[in-house]
Amino acid sequence: MGGPPGTDTGHLAADAVLVGFVRALRAAGVEASTERLYAFLRAVAALRPGVRADVFWAGRATLCGGHDDLERYERVFAAYFGPAGERAPHPVRTAPPTRLRLVARKAPLGAGTPGEDAPPGPPVGVLADSAEVLRHRDVGALDAAERAQLRRLLAAFALEGQARRSARRGPARRGEVDPRRTVRELLRRGGEPARLRRHARVERPRRVVLLVDVSGSMAPYADALLRFAHAAVRAGRTEVFTIGTRLTRVTRELAHRDPDLAMAAVATAVPDWRGGTRLGELVREFLNRWGQRGMARGAIVVLLSDGWERGDPELLGQQMRRLHALAHQVVWANPRKARPGYAPLAAGMAAALPSVDAFVAGHSLAALERLAAIVRGEDAGAERVGGADRA
Repeated sequence: MGGPPGTDTGHLAADAVLVGFVRALRAAGVEASTERLYAFLRAVAALRPGVRADVFWAGRATLCGGHDDLERYERVFAAYFGPAGERAPHPVRTAPPTRLRLVARKAPLGAGTPGEDAPPGPPVGVLADSAEVLRHRDVGALDAAERAQLRRLLAAFALEGQARRSARRGPARRGEVDPRRTVRELLRRGGEPARLRRHARVERPRRVVLLVDVSGSMAPYADALLRFAHAAVRAGRTEVFTIGTRLTRVTRELAHRDPDLAMAAVATAVPDWRGGTRLGELVREFLNRWGQRGMARGAIVVLLSDGWERGDPELLGQQMRRLHALAHQVVWANPRKARPGYAPLAAGMAAALPSVDAFVAGHSLAALERLAAIVRGEDAGAERVGGADRA
C-alpha cells in the first residue's frame, strides 16, 4: 500500500492535522488502523480538505469499523473540529502558523447529517489546527477558551486496561472441543452427526485504578486529570481515588454521564482540595482498605502526581514496593516531567521510582493520550524505570 497523499509542505501540514484527529479517535477507543488512516487521507485529498462535511464523511466512511464507532467518531469530530457554526478561534501565539491548502468554500457539520444548506462555519483546517496545537500545550497554561476545547476532547476519551485471558471460557471458532455444547447439539439433532463446538478462554480488560493528586501543587492540572478519570470510569473497569491530605474514593461521583455534573459531585465529595500531600500514608491506606483485598491485584495502577511528599519519603518507598508486588503494572504520570531540565529529585518521587514500571509526563492532551496507550498495552516505548511488566 502506498504512502499518504501529499508531498509538498502544505499537504504535509494538512495531513499532520488529520493525523492528530486520528490519534484523538484512537484515544476514544476507535480502532483506526494505519491502513484506515491512509484511506482517510486519500479520501480527503480526493474531496475538499477545507470543507467540513467532506472531511466528516471521508472519516466516517474510512475510520469507523462498526456501529459502536459511529457515536465515538461524531463526539471526537465535534470536539476536535469544534461544534457546527463555531467561530474560528484566535490564533495561538506560541506556535508558528501552519500553512494549510484549504478551498474557499465552507460547509459545517450538522448535529445529525452534515449538509450543504447548514449555516457556514470557519474552514475545517482553522479549528483542526488549533486543536492539534492544543494537544501539545501545557494544561496549566491554557486560557478559558482553550480549557473549554480541552474539556470537549477529554470527554471523548476512552480508557481500558490491557486485555488478559480470564479463567472463564466462551464459544469460539478455534480452541478446545466443548463437550457439553457438542453433546447438546447431537441430542438436538437426534444423534445425527453435528459440527464440533469449541470454546476458548475469554479475554477481559484488566482493572485500572487511578490515584489523582488534588493537592495545592497540582491545582493547575487537577480539573483536566479528573475529567480524564471521568472518561475512564465511563468506558471500563476503572476505580478512582483522590489523594492529598486524605484518600477519597470518587468512582461513584465520576459515574455521572455529564462531565460537569461529575466534577460538581467530586468537588462536594473531596474535602482536601489544594491542601498538602501525604503520599506515603495515603498509598498505605489505599492498600490496607482496598488494594490488599483485591482491587490492586493484577490491576494497572496509575498515580497522577508531581511527587511532592510532605511526609516520610521512606514510608512512600515501602508502600510503593507493596503496591508493585500486588499490581500487574504501576505507572506514574507527572505533569512536571515535561519541563526542560526536569529530574526526579524530589524526595517522594525519588523514593517511588524504583517501584514504578513506566514513568511518563501528564501535562498535556498528547501526554494523556500516550498514558492511555500504555494502560491499554499499546505503547512499548514508554520509559521503564523500576520493575518489568509481569504476566
